[in-house]
Amino acid sequence: MSASRRWRNLGTAAGALTASIYALFDLYQWLAAYASDHFHNDLTFYYAGARIGLGHGWASIYDLHLQQVELNAMGSGITVAQLARFISPPPVAWLAVPLTALPFPIAYWTWSALLLAALVLTWRMAAPGVGRVRLIQLAAAVAWLPVIYGLQLGQPGLFVALGVAACYSLLRSGHPGWAGIALAPLALKPQLAFLVPLALLAARRDRAFLSSVLALGLLVAVSAAALGPGGIATYESRLNFAAGVPINRALTLAPWLGDLTVTRAVQAAIAAWALALVYLMRGRGPEWTFVPVLVGGLLASPYLHLDDFAMLGLAGWLYLRTPNPSWTWAYALAVVIAVEGEPFWGSLPVLVAELAGMLLMSVAAVRPQARPGLLSASAD
Repeated sequence: MSASRRWRNLGTAAGALTASIYALFDLYQWLAAYASDHFHNDLTFYYAGARIGLGHGWASIYDLHLQQVELNAMGSGITVAQLARFISPPPVAWLAVPLTALPFPIAYWTWSALLLAALVLTWRMAAPGVGRVRLIQLAAAVAWLPVIYGLQLGQPGLFVALGVAACYSLLRSGHPGWAGIALAPLALKPQLAFLVPLALLAARRDRAFLSSVLALGLLVAVSAAALGPGGIATYESRLNFAAGVPINRALTLAPWLGDLTVTRAVQAAIAAWALALVYLMRGRGPEWTFVPVLVGGLLASPYLHLDDFAMLGLAGWLYLRTPNPSWTWAYALAVVIAVEGEPFWGSLPVLVAELAGMLLMSVAAVRPQARPGLLSASAD
């Protein structure tokens, strides 16, 4: 066995051991958090919202008094507060409706099983490599803080990731119509991938774009009809309130740019930048329809929490499926570490890593004949 292969095997073994240990530790932490408080998760609010909709009509799901009544009836001990309230789009409450037939603990683990299934399916469609390398990546995903935190909270972000991964997979297999429809889960948490439908248009994936508009437009129309004018007004009020809560902006560019008007202008420019990159690289592999807008979309998002960075992991998986030099794995690992350590050193390293990725993709876009990878990408 050659020395290089021996070192590669040692590296694979070390990666597998490290990922497995951290994954098991994170799963233990998840179980311990649930054991200490069954209701300290966001499914509590989705469950309450579904019960309000069934009992009082969907126009009432953002009524804070009714939310408190349901929380009390569940025995949660939670008091409605800045971050303790249902403000998700109506489809989230609809998705929780079948769970209301179950006791909450069973509902929670049923929901968790669905989220784990979404993670596995996303991994199958998006993760690069073969064999043991892919298995290590699945373990590493469970070990990564944004993923396990999202699982613990019961956040629907993994359903959004699954929708984006399915769109990518269906485009690769030549089913653009279904690819657009696969983006329907974006309605659950739009800020995670709101640029993806526009990226389909920029990449001239016209059938996929039109079907995504149809699927998402239908969900928006049904949501508006279910809420009615009064429910829509209440929802807008709840969203405006949430936008003013500092912790909801803590991981965005807002704390670093200061003025909110300036921040929104910069975020709009970044969104346009990401779409321009998709357009410039539209003739290359389908990965380039998604990677720029997933990275740029997080930078342009007005509202982020730590679990939302799981979408950055999906962008990394898709990028690593393209031809790339070996050093880009080191860059990807640095991004993973920057996100993992965010609770200790703050959001700045993550923002710098995202901006660096946008700059490197910009170089790739204008230098198509350079070497493959971040500094160029070969045609698909």
